[in-house]
Amino acid sequence: MKILIVEDDLMSREMMSVILEPYGECCLASNGEEGLDAFRSALDRGQGYDLVCLDLVMPGLTGHEVLRTMRHLEEERNILPPDSAKVLVISSMRDSGNIMGAFINQCESYIVKPVNSNDVLKHLHSFGLIV
Repeated sequence: MKILIVEDDLMSREMMSVILEPYGECCLASNGEEGLDAFRSALDRGQGYDLVCLDLVMPGLTGHEVLRTMRHLEEERNILPPDSAKVLVISSMRDSGNIMGAFINQCESYIVKPVNSNDVLKHLHSFGLIV
């Protein structure tokens, strides 16, 4: 499985990497621009990500902007569900506006920080990415 972790907080980024490394190759991005560059580059190589873990609150592009752009890039390439990346938003934002906004922008699921490995793995299982 190819995994992209887009998170500006170093500790959170490393923690997600530790949780997910047993299940696939992790690429880490410290902001939205880096995340989009990695996502676009993978699509251009024909090797898109299976899973994107995305924070919402980051300097520069917000997670909402990143998610909208990712879905637009997939649509331009005619990559549609179920072949599109599964996006798991992981954010400290717990208000309904941010949560609903993430789903409107087509995330598959949303976890409110702090995160534990069991929650993350349950979501991966529900996406069909692990058994």
